[in-house]
Amino acid sequence: SIIRFFAFLYCKCLWRGLKFVARKFTGRCELQRICYNNKPGARRTLKIGRPALDLLQSALSVHPDKVEKTIDDIMALKKINPDTNPQLGISLQASLLQIVGYRHLMAEVEKLRREPYDCENAEHESMLMKLWKELRPDTPLTGRISKQWCEIGFQGNDPKTDFRGMGLLGLQNLLYFAEHDKASALQMLQDSLQPKHKAVSASWYSFAIVGINITDLAHSLLVSGALKTHLYNVAPETPGLQHFQQTFCYLMQEFHRFWIHEDPSDIMEFNRVRSKFHRRILRQLKNPDMALCPHFAASDLHLVNL
Repeated sequence: SIIRFFAFLYCKCLWRGLKFVARKFTGRCELQRICYNNKPGARRTLKIGRPALDLLQSALSVHPDKVEKTIDDIMALKKINPDTNPQLGISLQASLLQIVGYRHLMAEVEKLRREPYDCENAEHESMLMKLWKELRPDTPLTGRISKQWCEIGFQGNDPKTDFRGMGLLGLQNLLYFAEHDKASALQMLQDSLQPKHKAVSASWYSFAIVGINITDLAHSLLVSGALKTHLYNVAPETPGLQHFQQTFCYLMQEFHRFWIHEDPSDIMEFNRVRSKFHRRILRQLKNPDMALCPHFAASDLHLVNL
């Protein structure tokens, strides 16, 4: 432990020494070098958000409305003239808004995930009915408790039991997909019921259950921080819930293509295919220039700014 302590001190002193030399040589502090030497997006924001930048740690937890004042304080502390360095403030503000926004997005998504589906809640019931109408527009639902729910991929007569793991988040994601890219959602639902490449009559996979499962995958990517690369590259400033939902839509379509490519023998291979798909997405997100470009015609696709 003593050796580890001295190694830590040595590395810290060496790092500070290197920063001092770099500042003397370039005439810029570390913050300036990051902002000027890295293009907007994940490459810059990930470096600004790293723990080594002690000065910014308190700034990363401020409210988005206070980011501008925080930047003024940082520039004053670092003795950087905003008039001669106007781009620094703009770049720093964009990155801080992304970092702070990501934290707020995690909190918002987690709140939805923890909110259980309540059949006594009129808003919850309304969303569920909308989901049915979007996916089965020509087929009236005979009753709230009905075997018809299996037609869109739920496991039983009452969908509320399937939302236990992901709460309201699972329902909201499915409804967003059905509303904002109806053609793709309907095609995926049809394929899941009658797969063209399989000479079998049995159901291929359960659309709604897979949607809830992909919600879990998207949630894990968000919480682990893996999704930072994508969101920092597509959200010019603050990532919001719509960015997360668009990511879900992308993952749904990509998983559908991946499932076809893997050509599993039956639904029992779902966990294997999902794990392989998860690893593939994680590999892609290790590239700091990666953006999971949605392959769907969502009405608010203008939010994606590559």
